[in-house]
Amino acid sequence: MIYTPFKKKPVGDHGFFLDHMKKEDHKKAFAEYAKDWCFSFAPGRIEFLGNHLDYNGGEVLGMAVNAGIYCLGVPQPHNQISFFSESFEDSGWSGEIDKIERQSGKFSWNNYTLGVLKELHSQNLTPKKAFRLIFTSDLPTSVGLSSSAALELASALTILQLAGKSLPKKELANLCRLAENEFVGLPCGILDQGTSAFGKKDHLVHIDCDDEVFGNIRIPAESEVWIFNTGIKHDLVDSLYSTRHQECMDALKEGRKRFPDKDKLTSFSLDEINELNLPENLRKRATHVSQEQLRVQSFRTGLVSDASPEELGKLLAESHASSSQNFENSCRELDFLAEHLNQHDAVLGARLTGGGFGGAVMAWTQSNFSKKDAKEIVSLYHQEFGQEIDYHNFLPSDGARKEDILKVEPDSNQ
Repeated sequence: MIYTPFKKKPVGDHGFFLDHMKKEDHKKAFAEYAKDWCFSFAPGRIEFLGNHLDYNGGEVLGMAVNAGIYCLGVPQPHNQISFFSESFEDSGWSGEIDKIERQSGKFSWNNYTLGVLKELHSQNLTPKKAFRLIFTSDLPTSVGLSSSAALELASALTILQLAGKSLPKKELANLCRLAENEFVGLPCGILDQGTSAFGKKDHLVHIDCDDEVFGNIRIPAESEVWIFNTGIKHDLVDSLYSTRHQECMDALKEGRKRFPDKDKLTSFSLDEINELNLPENLRKRATHVSQEQLRVQSFRTGLVSDASPEELGKLLAESHASSSQNFENSCRELDFLAEHLNQHDAVLGARLTGGGFGGAVMAWTQSNFSKKDAKEIVSLYHQEFGQEIDYHNFLPSDGARKEDILKVEPDSNQ
């Protein structure tokens, strides 16, 4: 049987997958019809630990999740390249590859793929013929799961397949990050794209962002990861993310006047930061970065040395407190969720995940944390804020990959 993640049957010129087909002759006919089609999947990611360390040259721990973005590529007989998304039906893009311009408003989601397309074209890695990209997703948006990086990676893998090309994972992740930095205008580090690219089932992704070294560390099998979405939507490009990035750069610039050999904010100790007489906002940002780096290193060492999950979980709670008090990228809703989750007996540790300023809280829990427990947290949130919020349970997943249209199956973890 052919499984399709797309919610709609083939319609008009969208070139959607044929619906579930059980007969072998149908399968053969479809294989011939779709022989030039290409299909890719890229997972979302959870920032497990290392808030805002990637662009500060630090170490981060991420987790690719068992949900993400699917991209279907279909060659076209004309000169127009086009994008279509089931999530944004009336805001696709079409045009020629040498006339790419940044989109705005409801069309802005196209920028992530347009940026990737532009970077691939500059490296002579695009197909000679026009094509149509069709997207669908089972990834919640505005939750801090980096749907943007998943969109970039899924787009890049599909375009590369259409061109008969490929890139190593590291080069793929960096190309997508460059597209987001240069075309979209978000000064992100490598965490998002790197985690989506290097994800591995039952493992976290460890990234040394300074040297761009990627690895995987097994996470205890008896633990789970839950996401609680505040429902507060944020657009990172227009938020305080860029302000925090600049503050970190300013703190580093001031720090190098006193310690010229240091080239990244994560290399400063707390004592050295306190010697600098920084403005209060820069002192707080530098303090968070310095201590968050130590928390990541302690967590990684603890996983390798079989430290107790309870001890490791305390580092997550400390991370949230620092994000809230020093980096100041939390909000009352995130603080409320983190506080109540960290008080729960089955929660090892909870913290905001992603850029902050809204979005979600991640809870690393023991396996006995249940949907009933999650609903109780949601109920407490409703009592406090008068709003319903959703929650999700994710498992560590393999990273971005091309898929065989005829063999792709639904993730059994979902």
